[in-house]
Amino acid sequence: MDVKIESSWKTRLQTEFEKPYFSSLVEFVKGEYASKKIFPPAGQIFNAFDRCTFDNVKVVILGQDPYHDDGQANGLCFSVADGIKQPPSLVNIFKEIEGDLGIPRPTSGNLERWADQGVLLLNATLTVEAHKAGSHQKKGWEEFTDAVIKKVSEEQEGVVFFLWGSYAQKKGKVIDTNKHLVLKSVHPSPLSAHRGFFGNQQFSKANHYLKEQGKSPINW
Repeated sequence: MDVKIESSWKTRLQTEFEKPYFSSLVEFVKGEYASKKIFPPAGQIFNAFDRCTFDNVKVVILGQDPYHDDGQANGLCFSVADGIKQPPSLVNIFKEIEGDLGIPRPTSGNLERWADQGVLLLNATLTVEAHKAGSHQKKGWEEFTDAVIKKVSEEQEGVVFFLWGSYAQKKGKVIDTNKHLVLKSVHPSPLSAHRGFFGNQQFSKANHYLKEQGKSPINW
């Protein structure tokens, strides 16, 4: 199957694209976009991969679903398009970065600048129906993104994985912790951030580890 995704990922994920589950997933997603309002825009489904090539991956942040309100999702987990109000979880991420590294909260919630530095902002499910959280779960995306995580874990060295919340931590069980740094925390959602997300200093820990690996740190 010919999937429009950045070439370094396409090479490594081609076996996934040939599997029956992925063919079923493609048919489902095509039907949804043809008949309903689906996010992100079709051209941004694989934005996380297009902005961060396989060989450039230094950090992986795992999310769950794309944002499902109008104009928010841009194919990168936790990120919103320029000019869109920052959702609460993203506000809390920026608060922790400010507390950890002293970097003031930016005016834009667009995280493409992170992706361009080697941060793979990966949602477990890459599409969602407007205003219906979780509507595209268990259609095949999770199997695909599990394969992505496994591929990064197996073929890369010294990657930082941020696993925030029980869902991400369960999904991250395939990561080889002997080769990579896994940073776990509660989710940055307002429901849980005060129980250990604030003050976890994971952004400075990630940069320290990257430097130890001989890699340039992320400008958060």
